[in-house]
Amino acid sequence: MNAVQLTDIDRASFERDGFLVCRSMVDLARCRELAAIAREHLDQLIAPVEFEIEVPYPGAPVDPGSPGARTSRRLLQAYARHHAYRQWATEPALKQVLAELFHSGDEILLSQCHHNCVMTKEPGYSSVTLWHQDNRYWSFDFENLISVWLALGVENKSNGCLRVIPGSHKLAIDTGRFDASLFLRPDLPENKALLRQAKVVELNEGDVLFFHSRLFHAAGRNLTDETKMSAVFTYHERNNKPISDTRSDKFPAVQL
Repeated sequence: MNAVQLTDIDRASFERDGFLVCRSMVDLARCRELAAIAREHLDQLIAPVEFEIEVPYPGAPVDPGSPGARTSRRLLQAYARHHAYRQWATEPALKQVLAELFHSGDEILLSQCHHNCVMTKEPGYSSVTLWHQDNRYWSFDFENLISVWLALGVENKSNGCLRVIPGSHKLAIDTGRFDASLFLRPDLPENKALLRQAKVVELNEGDVLFFHSRLFHAAGRNLTDETKMSAVFTYHERNNKPISDTRSDKFPAVQL
């Protein structure tokens, strides 16, 4: 893994925009090892797996008899799947970047409840992920978590890379601007104006995207012939505790 020395500009960029891309942070050999493990688990559908049919997103298969009904969306519990994923998720160099982005000397923990997965956007039956904030579904004392997205291959508009709205992690959005599934309603004029600010985040193999849990993001379908895979983990400070008896408290956190 290549050490990353954040600059004042990097830290200010994350504060302003809610995301930061560190190019070539992970060497290609390591990316390919992680990708090979994911492909093996995907080929064998080693549980736990989230299937596209389980989420009612645009483009997903609609019933168990539909073509593509066994299309994977995520290989869950990546931290527990293989030591190679555990090593990446707890890298000292990764911890250092997170400590700088959190602006705190507090201990940093990896959540085993959120993300902690390999995103597997497959050809043909991958769905569209609409505009949302991860904190809408998570339950912590503070809405201050950071997700780390490692590209295990090229990610671009053709295979459904992420799009983000810079600075949206600082916005206060009225509940009426969301639909019943907590996605932004695209029909509202105020949301249309916000969506016009969206930026495509294209990544190369080994690039790492850090993004705040309040950042609005979305993703398109994979229109290529190859599966896009990304290792994604989420982190929080020790003083930001999950609320008891919620999904965010289901599994113990891991101290870095």
